[in-house]
Amino acid sequence: MSEKWIGLNPAIMVPLNDDLSINEKELRNYVEWLISFKHITGLVTNGHTGEITGFNREERKRVTEIVADQAKGRVRVISGVSAEGTLEAIEHAKDAQEAGADGILLMPPHVWLRFGMKQASAIKFVKDVADAIDIGIVIHLYPANTKGFYPVQTLLEMCKIPNVKAIKMGTRDEALYERDIFILKEKAPHVGLWTCHDEYICTSLLPGMDGALIGFCGCVPDLISDMYQAVLDGDLFKIRKANEPVQRMSAAIYGTGEPTGEAHARMKEALYQRKVFSNPVMRPPLIALSQEEKDSVTEAIKLGGVKPVNLV
Repeated sequence: MSEKWIGLNPAIMVPLNDDLSINEKELRNYVEWLISFKHITGLVTNGHTGEITGFNREERKRVTEIVADQAKGRVRVISGVSAEGTLEAIEHAKDAQEAGADGILLMPPHVWLRFGMKQASAIKFVKDVADAIDIGIVIHLYPANTKGFYPVQTLLEMCKIPNVKAIKMGTRDEALYERDIFILKEKAPHVGLWTCHDEYICTSLLPGMDGALIGFCGCVPDLISDMYQAVLDGDLFKIRKANEPVQRMSAAIYGTGEPTGEAHARMKEALYQRKVFSNPVMRPPLIALSQEEKDSVTEAIKLGGVKPVNLV
């Protein structure tokens, strides 16, 4: 893999048993399936798609251990780190390193979404965690309409930290998104810029992104990989054609909104219907989908031409 972190990085789901324990066999098979796609260069554990808030510290570490052990260096393994304070974030980051991860996806403390923060505090948060580990960091950028958003000048300061390898660009404001990408590419070209706009991934790739970190890629890696190749080729006709089935699936999973816990439940239902997982159960407080929701996923799979994988 190149020094710059590029390519598709699906935020993976975790198959569960009826008792809500981790189904290790199915998780390993899932990893093998994802790695088989050409443009997948990394796997992200413990993202929001991976139900990070539903797993305790030991379980988060175990998920990363399983994935890293199965991947065996063929792709990067990145573990999400979500904590309300720096000391706890460092503990989770060290867990990820011990589990075999190549990097962490460092989420802002969720308290910042409610109360905001000084930008100097955000920079110090990333630096303090970076100083405590010897693996890479992907900056998790929250939407511009939240108090946890990092302006581009803050991102540029974070990019000076040696082990910052990429930014998950979750701006969700198209004009600001494109402006900030232009500035970052010019002033921090060594840092990978990844879209995370699952609900409109095609257009969000077009400003010259280095890759993507999206949960949707862990659900339909076949469709996303084909579309990513079309974008790399720069063929508008191929891009439009490849994007059609992606949009059919996206409409059923996300509607026109941002990723949510309910959308993640619909994604797991799609993996269940594709016979990747034997059980669509999610950790509480998420509840089972209604039959109407399940039927909409079935219809989207049919319209998108998505085939069963038959891993289970």
